[in-house]
This record gives sequence, structure tokens and C-alpha cells, in this order.
Amino acid sequence: MNPTSWKDYQKQIPDDHFFFVRSCIRQSLFPGAESAMLRIMKDFLHKDVYEDPRHTTCTGIGYHSDVVLLETIMTVVARQLALMTEAGYKNLLVSCVTSFGIYLEIFEMWHNFPEKLEDTRQSLLRATGREFEIPESIVHTSDVIYHFRDEIAAFSNLRLVNAESGLPLKAVEHVGCHYAKIFPSGGFGGAEFPFVLSGLIESWGGEVIDYPERRHCCGFGFRQYLLRENRGYSLSNSKIKFESMAPYQPDFILTNCPGCNMFLDRWQYTLAEMEGKTYDKGGLGIPVLTHEELAGIMLGMDPWKLGLQMHQVQVETLLDKLGYNYSKKEKYYIAGKPTVLPQKPSVLLV
Repeated sequence: MNPTSWKDYQKQIPDDHFFFVRSCIRQSLFPGAESAMLRIMKDFLHKDVYEDPRHTTCTGIGYHSDVVLLETIMTVVARQLALMTEAGYKNLLVSCVTSFGIYLEIFEMWHNFPEKLEDTRQSLLRATGREFEIPESIVHTSDVIYHFRDEIAAFSNLRLVNAESGLPLKAVEHVGCHYAKIFPSGGFGGAEFPFVLSGLIESWGGEVIDYPERRHCCGFGFRQYLLRENRGYSLSNSKIKFESMAPYQPDFILTNCPGCNMFLDRWQYTLAEMEGKTYDKGGLGIPVLTHEELAGIMLGMDPWKLGLQMHQVQVETLLDKLGYNYSKKEKYYIAGKPTVLPQKPSVLLV
């Protein structure tokens, strides 16, 4: 490797003033993650983060599934940018890895084919009467958490260390394909050496496990999951990853993609039901956290306000190893009161 190659895969992250666009998947499945992101940015780091309630999904899943046309998604993205322009922001902060890839793809296309940019400007103007500017920077939320990792650590009295043994917790990271593989220069470390999650783990005291299928796709792939007949292909990809990491007995999995987080969490339940096995020694599964959720834990947030009870695989084993102060009985409370407990899986313990 050329000793200067690493410089090609660094990126400048703005220190402040972000226009935030949410993820439709993350809002639906792990809503506490985005709330934690905003709380970290505003309450702990005192950053200016603005979101417009009129912004919509980027339609990326529809685009990648050949339901939404290229011209349509470019106009949808242009409307998001128009809201950002009208609000006076120039730094786009994207929650979803799929959206992040979509924005990078469209910006690249507009750069290489300026006639497409002009067509999109005219389409948006006709449809909405709006105009837009291309942002000066586009960053993913994991970029920002990584950028401020030392500041977050300074607020925390916690390290990713087993409170009983004093040894670093073992973590495996899974970087979303649409973060690192479509436009490698858009993320830290490119496709081969993405550092955006492993850097968090190491900076916060944990040990990163380099398992063989570390860069293997989680199996989402849109068509592989959206069509019921193809879901076995999606499941088999996740199984390959689990079987690769299982010998190392990681304490948790860290992701930066809402789709990857869903599949690495919920396919563990599915495989347990299908095959009667889990990939840890205790039958509880391997906890799966997003970068925002892990940052929230580092900052002492209530795990149930973070929404960790929404995960299929329990997180208590990780919290207990950290010596975390939390209420186990309030896991399924709603508005401070007990509620009906969910049905337990037949194999995976909760």
C-alpha cells in the first residue's frame, strides 16, 4: 500500500451548523437512535442542528428496487436541498446510510452530467416553485460521532471495559455497504479500511475483532428482502457473518446502517427459531447497537429511553458487563407504568 493512500480516504467534517435529514427505516425500527443523536449534538456538544418537519424520505429503497425512477429521486433529493437552502444551511447531515449513498451518487451524477442538474432544477421549480444549492459538505451521522468521539469521551465516566475483569470488551463492527463501498472517498478509510466504527470502539476503550467475514454484506440488498421469495438469500448472508464472528465470542456488534442493524439483530432471532441455536454461549444472542446508541450509553442515557428494548436481541448482558446503572424492571414500561410483556421467543433468551 502506498504510504500516502490513507490520506485519500480522510474527509473534513464541519464543526457546526448541520441540516439534519432523518432515516425512514431508523425512525420505524429504532426511533430512539435519532433522538439520541439530536440530544448528543444539542445538549452535550452544543451544536446547531436544524431539521425541517417538511422533509421526506429520499425514496432510496424504491429507487434501488426499480420502483422509483432516477429523475424522480433526483427531484425528491432536490426538494430536501431546497429546504436546506431556504433555512440557510450548507452542511447536510444524513442519518441513513442508504440516503447517504443516494446523495453521493446524485451529486456525482450532477457533477459529471450538468444537464441532469439543470433538468432537476427545472423539474423542482415546476413542481414546487423552489430552488436549491448543492451543499458544501455531506456527512453521515457516524462521521459526526466519530469526529466528536474525544469530546463525547470527555463527558463520560465509562469505558468499553468489563467492570469485573478490567479487560476491554470485544466488539465486531459492520460498516454499511452504502457508506463505504459505493463511493469509498466519501467515508473514513474507504472500502477496505473503513475506520468510522472501529475508531469509536478503540477510542472508547474496546477491542476490535477482525473476523474473516468482517466486510461481508449483511444481506439486506433490497431485492433480497423486499421479495419474500428472496429472503432466504438475505438470511444466508447474515448467517455467514454470525458463524464467522461466533468463535471470537464478541460482546457486541456495532453498526452504522439502520438496515444492517435490523438484520444483524432480527436475523439472530430468526436463525434461533429455524435452527435452535444462538451465536453466543449463553443463548442470549449478541447485542447489536448503532453508533448513536453506543454514544448514548457512553453518555449515561437511560437504555429504555434510547429504545434498546426495541431490539430483538437483549442488551442487558452488555450493560451488565459495563457495570451500567439502569433499571431492569422498567424495560417494558410505557409512560412510567408497567405494560403487558411481549411474547418470548422459543429459543433466544430475553
